[in-house]
This record gives sequence, C-alpha cells and structure tokens, in this order.
Amino acid sequence: MRRADRFLLALPVAAALAGCNLAPAYKVPATPVAAQYRDTGAWVVAQPSDQLPRADWWSLYGDPQLDQLQQRLLANNADLAAALAHYQQAQALFREARSGYFPQIGAGAGAVRQRQSDTAPMRSPTAPADYDTYTAGAQLSYEVDLWGQVRDSVAAGRDEAQATAADLASAQLSLQAQLADSYLALRGLDQQLQLLQQSLDAYRKALQLTQTLHNGGIVSGLDVARAQTQLSTVKSQWSQTMAQREQMQDAIAVLVGESAAQFSLPAQTAALPLPQIPLAVPSTLLQRRPDIAAAERRTAEANAEIGVARSAYFPSLTLNAQGGFLSKRYADLLTAPNHVWALGPSLLFDLFDGGLRKAQVAAARAAADEAGAKYRGVVLGAFQQVQDSLAQLDRLGAAMVDQQAAAAAAQRSLDLAMKQYKVGAASYLDVVQAQTAALQAQSGVLSLGTQQLRASVQLIRALGGGWSREQLARKPAHGGGATGGS
Repeated sequence: MRRADRFLLALPVAAALAGCNLAPAYKVPATPVAAQYRDTGAWVVAQPSDQLPRADWWSLYGDPQLDQLQQRLLANNADLAAALAHYQQAQALFREARSGYFPQIGAGAGAVRQRQSDTAPMRSPTAPADYDTYTAGAQLSYEVDLWGQVRDSVAAGRDEAQATAADLASAQLSLQAQLADSYLALRGLDQQLQLLQQSLDAYRKALQLTQTLHNGGIVSGLDVARAQTQLSTVKSQWSQTMAQREQMQDAIAVLVGESAAQFSLPAQTAALPLPQIPLAVPSTLLQRRPDIAAAERRTAEANAEIGVARSAYFPSLTLNAQGGFLSKRYADLLTAPNHVWALGPSLLFDLFDGGLRKAQVAAARAAADEAGAKYRGVVLGAFQQVQDSLAQLDRLGAAMVDQQAAAAAAQRSLDLAMKQYKVGAASYLDVVQAQTAALQAQSGVLSLGTQQLRASVQLIRALGGGWSREQLARKPAHGGGATGGS
C-alpha cells in the first residue's frame, strides 16, 4: 500500500477518535436558594412582564439631569473603557483558541548560494564546490483533536469570554449605581442647603427682633448674643454642607470622565419620588446578576480546563503534507523534474515527565473546586445584599413616618415659642431650643428621604439592574453601552 493511501486511511480513524472528550460533565454548583425574601415590606412581587427597565433603570427616578449624566458616563468613563478593552482581549483569545480547529498552511521560497567542503564525507570528485539552490513550496500541518483538547480549550475560551462580558456588565452596573447614588446624595445636599438658607433668613429676622427689643430695654444683651450664636452656627453648617456638595460634584465629574475644575451641576431642590421597584423571587437573581453569571462561567471554564490537562496523558497525532520545487537553476525551477513532496502522519507521546501531567490535572481540579466555591460565595453574597437593602428600605420607611411627625411637632413648638417671646411670656433660650429642635427635625426628614433614595439604588444594583443573562448571547456595543458575550 502506498504511503498516500495509508495517509488517507488514517483520516477516518482520526475523525472517529476525535469524538473523545476528557472533561468531566459540567454541573452548576448547587447553592441554597430561599423561596422568598424576608422583610419585603411594601415591595410587590414582579410578574414575568413586570421587570426593571432593560437598560435605563435610573429612569425610574424621573430626572432628566441624571439621564444625561448616565449617558456621559457610558461614553467617557475611563474604568468602563478599560473593562471593555479587557472584554475585547478575551474575545481575541477565544478566537485564538478556535483557530486550533483548522490546519496550518504556509508557503515559502528561497535562493541560496552554497560552498561545499572539499573534505566533506562521500563528496563526489566531480561535484562542484560552489552551487545554487532554489526552492518554492507549501506545507500543511493539522493536529487531530483526538482527545478533545482543542474543543475543551475552545469551550474554556468561550466561557472566559462570556465571563468577561458579564464582568463588563457588572462594572457598568456598579458605575451607573455609583453615579446615581452620588447624584441623589448631591440632590439631598441641595435640599439641606435650601433648608439652612431658609433658617438663616429666619434667624436674621430673629436677631433683628432681639436687637430691637434690646434697644427698647425690653430684653437683655444675653438674648442678642444667643440669637447671634444661633445665626453664626447655622452659617457654619451651611459652609460645611457646601463643602460636601463640592466634593460630591467632583466625584460625579470623575465618573462622567470630565475635569473637576471645569464641571458643575446646578442646584435642584425638587423632591424625587421613591420608585416602586418590582421584586422577583430569589431564584431569578441567578439570571439577573452579572457577577453571578461571571462566576458561573468561570466555573464552567475551570471544568473544561480539566479536560485540557487530562488530554496530555495521551498521544498527539499530527498530519503533515509538503510539496514544491527544488532546483540548482532558477530558470527551470517550476518544472516537473524538480517537483518534490512529502506526506505522512506523526505520533508523539511523552513516556516520562516526572509527574508533570499528574500535577497539572490536580491543579486543574483544584482550580475547578476553587471556582465552584467562589460561585457559591457570590450567590450567597448577592442574596444578602438584596435582603439588606429590603430591610433597610423597610426600616427607613417606618423611620420617615416618625421623623415627619417629629418635624411637624417641632415646627409647632417653634411657632409657639416665638409668639410667647414677642409678648414676653418666654425667654429667648426657649426660642433657641425650639429653633434647634425644628432645624434638626426638618433636616432629619430630608436626610431620611435621601437615604431612602440611595437605598433604592443599592436595591436595584443588588437585583442586577435591568441586566439578564440572555445578554451573554450578544456582543457589547462600542463604549460599553450594552453587555453580552461571544
């Protein structure tokens, strides 16, 4: 039988063996999932068609300025651009692994002027010492995937690319939530500044009143000093709050990729509604959180790497073919007498490696165990974050009811103290105490309102925003606007 015939007969045998796969059957690590969340309060369980907005979840707050800032974040944020580049790198590595499915084909040509040694062994006396060699040809090499090494490498590359796509979605969600949180905190500081400014106006009038009464000999200078102290204290609070606002504004500038020195946001004091966030059952969280998807994909990747490591125990079969022309004269290089070729398989098997392959398989199995443990940890942490956010919102809602009642009572007390002071029925110390209590109570209402809004952002983040694992089937848009995998 000719060598070429034997080569052709080897192809179906290699194809049959290529059906082998040494990676363990993959199973998603089991994690405890509760039937429902505890302390759900007023949150409504979502129906299948009632989910968070797919992309612009922050639109629940109904603030056009926040919408614009989120778009600027997607276009300009440096961390998001880095995450997108990392995803693109993972995609390129996946394509690199997939190239193993195809043969490697090369071509070349050469021209060499050589001199042969006069004392070379078996040299013919009539052979010239100096001669030319001209070559032109091509070669093909294909390593048959007998034991699934290439398939497992491709599967691992695909899983890593999908995990990196989920990482990109997780980074995007984190940055968007950070921007929304910072913006809502800024709006809360604007409300605090408005309250302090209103208090300053009222305290100036109170100072003028005490000065008038003091000039008439009705009250002592002590009342004037107390009124001045109260006014100066609130002025100090206003300056401190303004400093906090400037720091928060600078943090927003960095998130949207702009220089803090050239970035400013106008003050806005209108109250924002607390959104009603649809709450699905806990099991859906496994499909809604990009970090959970990333951890699960890396578990699958580690499982495929076990197959890659185990394939090293078995021989590798490579099919080789070469053909071309070789001549000592350039003019007749491409003629039939100068045609050369070589065809045949090669088999390589490591007989002894000092325990290298055994160690590599053990390392791959340990990596799979590590990835599984990390996946379970991510899932449990995600459930905790949702539960904590729900509990916080529930407690803050109850606290707001009491704080609003306290603010209303403090305002009535202040109004009564001022009336009594004007007729001499109360001292200015009573007025100062009432002013302090009223300001603290009103400030507490505003602070709790901001805390509720910021807690709702954290709940949306804990629920995965508007992301779904279905997006791993799509590639992310330029600039990180959408997320997906290979």
